[in-house]
Amino acid sequence: MWPVCKKEFRQFFSSLTGMIALAVFLLLNGLFLFVFPDSNLLDFGYATLDKFFELAPWILTFLVPAITMRSFADEFRGGTYELLQTRPISQAQLSWGKYLGCLMIVALALVPTVLYAFSLQSLSAANAGIDVGGTIGSYIGLFMLAAVFTAIGVFCSSVTNNAVVAFIISAFACFLLYAGFNAISRIPGLASGADYYVEMLGIDFHYRSISRGVIELRDMIYFISIIVFFLLVTQRNLLKRLPR
Repeated sequence: MWPVCKKEFRQFFSSLTGMIALAVFLLLNGLFLFVFPDSNLLDFGYATLDKFFELAPWILTFLVPAITMRSFADEFRGGTYELLQTRPISQAQLSWGKYLGCLMIVALALVPTVLYAFSLQSLSAANAGIDVGGTIGSYIGLFMLAAVFTAIGVFCSSVTNNAVVAFIISAFACFLLYAGFNAISRIPGLASGADYYVEMLGIDFHYRSISRGVIELRDMIYFISIIVFFLLVTQRNLLKRLPR
C-alpha cells in the first residue's frame, strides 16, 4: 500500500500540473482573503478566519478532483493497471494507497493556509486575537471535508479511463454532497421537521458543526463512513476490471 501511496505522491509533482494546481489554490485564497474588498479579512475590524472556512470548501470542490482525476483513469488508459495486477497487492491496498497519496497532496495544500491564522493573530490587538479553539475545530472540519472529497475523487477516477470525465463527475459529486442536501432541505414541503434530517445527510451540516469548535462523535462517524463507503465502491469497480 505504501509504495502505491508514495508513487501517487511523487507522480503528481513530476509535472508542472501539480505545482500549478496548488499555486492556483493558494493564489485564489490569498486574493479573496486579502485583496478583494467583499471578503478581505483585514476589513472586518476583528480577527476571524470565518471567511476562509466559508470559501475553502468551494475551492476544494475543484482542487481535489484536479488532484484525483488521474489516479485510476491514467492507469486504465495507459494499460499500467494490468501491470499492477502482477504485483502482490490487493484491490483494497491499491485503493487505499491511491487515496492516501492524494490525501497527502491535499493536506500539503492546506498547510500553508495556517499562515493566515498566524498573520491575523500577530496583526490583532493584544486581547483580541483569533478564537484558537474555533480555528482548530474549523481546520479539523476542513481536513475531514477534504478527506471525503478525496475519496469521492478516487472513486470517480475508477469509473472511467478519461481523466477529464473523472474531473467533471467528481466536481459535480462533491458539490452535490456538500451543498445539495442543504438546498433540498429548504423546499417548503419539508419545513415540518424533515428538513433537519435531510440537511444532516449533507457534508455542509457536519462541516459547520465541527467548525464551531465542538468535535462531536456523530460528525466524525459521518465523515469516516462516507470515506469508507466510497473506497469500498472503488474496490468493487477495480474487481470488475479483473480478467475473468
